[in-house]
Amino acid sequence: MNIILLGPPGAGKGTQAHRLEQQRGMVQLSTGDMLRHAVAAGTPIGLKAKAVMAAGELVSDAIVSALIGERLDTSVDKGAIFDGFPRTQHQAEALDLLLADRARKLDHVIELDVNEEALVDRITGRFSCANCGAGYHDRFKLPRVENTCDVCSAHEFHRRPDDNEQTVRTRMAEYRAKTAPILPYYRERGLVRAVEGMASVDEVARQIDAILDGAPALPF
Repeated sequence: MNIILLGPPGAGKGTQAHRLEQQRGMVQLSTGDMLRHAVAAGTPIGLKAKAVMAAGELVSDAIVSALIGERLDTSVDKGAIFDGFPRTQHQAEALDLLLADRARKLDHVIELDVNEEALVDRITGRFSCANCGAGYHDRFKLPRVENTCDVCSAHEFHRRPDDNEQTVRTRMAEYRAKTAPILPYYRERGLVRAVEGMASVDEVARQIDAILDGAPALPF
């Protein structure tokens, strides 16, 4: 099973990808993570990427494709979750070739459909324990005892500096701009499905599982 999970920052894509890794043995292929790892490890592809970045240039599609191909050749027997690639039709076509060369195919493109205003509220209200990382929210999940972490009883909390309304809206606009070009390509093949991204984590997981398990779903 090979899928693409789409969703703007804060939609819960990472949470669902982690769950699929834990429960189904799938592997999340994040191009950003793979690139950083290859550079740090000094692999041949990583050295090429490092030279490109040192020159202030963008890493080419060819390098990214090589990274993905290299990763697909390792232990991803139970399927891959693609994150951050593809973002253009050219990249989508390149992914098709990478998969076909390995007797694989793309099974689903799942988009977490979200309400922008509600998502802004979700992201800007979140904060976490500075000691253990336990997550909280101004409206949905305050600590049971004021200024005291439920998990470790620490008293210091922090918010991510980019969890502000202007940054969130900018990131959502970038997501729409980067995602829009590939959706028609996949819709024509009947691969795109949407789930209710504003539902609870468990409900989103149930909807994703239904799609992966072959339950009927309406095209997005």
